[in-house]
Amino acid sequence: MEYQWLKTFCIAAETLNFRKASEKLMLSQPSVTVHIRLLEEHLGTPLFERQNNRVSLTDTGKFFLPEAQQIVNRIENSVGKVQAFAQGYRRNWSIAISPLMAETILPNVLRSFMKHHPDVEISIRIEESHQIEQLVEQGEVNIGVSALEAQQRNIQSIPIYEDPILFIMPFDEYDEESGPPIDIKDVLQKNYLFTHHHPVFWDSLLLQLNKHIVSLRTMKVTQAHITKRFIQDGLGVSFLPHSIVRRELIEGKMMQPHFDLFELPSVSTYLIVKRQGDLEIDFIDRISTYYFR
Repeated sequence: MEYQWLKTFCIAAETLNFRKASEKLMLSQPSVTVHIRLLEEHLGTPLFERQNNRVSLTDTGKFFLPEAQQIVNRIENSVGKVQAFAQGYRRNWSIAISPLMAETILPNVLRSFMKHHPDVEISIRIEESHQIEQLVEQGEVNIGVSALEAQQRNIQSIPIYEDPILFIMPFDEYDEESGPPIDIKDVLQKNYLFTHHHPVFWDSLLLQLNKHIVSLRTMKVTQAHITKRFIQDGLGVSFLPHSIVRRELIEGKMMQPHFDLFELPSVSTYLIVKRQGDLEIDFIDRISTYYFR
């Protein structure tokens, strides 16, 4: 029984369309048909029913599908391990990080970590903060970087950074000395406020804002990098952690006017870890150094 027959069967069972299966496998459609026929002959039973140019799995096909998928996955995992070993990797290690922080924290820390551990094959998963603790608990990743503190007793939360929230608006043509004073209430009343790109502070912040601003217009934009782009394009304003907008403020792509309606909150960044081996300890040290240098 050939691996390619099993792979073709799995894709054909997924699509229930031999033409689409051939496109996914980058094979000719006759080759897909031949693979299925050879597999059926080898097993001694039909796997597909063919009626009016449509295919569906037989009961045997439905029974065999998870078995075939398990075999294909095992082979592909083994091939991946061999290829990684040939490239010099001797260990696998994975990180889950929220999209809010992936573009700011990870590149600098990862560069140093990878240089120090050339034998480690690193996998990065971009996940929402509320999913990261579960991934760590289930052992799907070795460590997480999250905006949320862990809730389970067997999971450790290590606070690594306290980030002030800033009011951010599009850059205008005036500098601080020549430009007119910015009226925060006026800006908020005339622009859309992009919300809910952070899992912690928005409910309480909106409650405070509604006490000061009449007819506040909000728009949910759940990704911080999209929020930044919208602000740069002059579509609205928002409140963002300082680390997320530090570069854009330095480069003059956005403005941080003085916000005097009330005191803005701060948010924390946490490392989420279940077991601290040598790689976890080194990563924690490096990310802590990055924040507190």
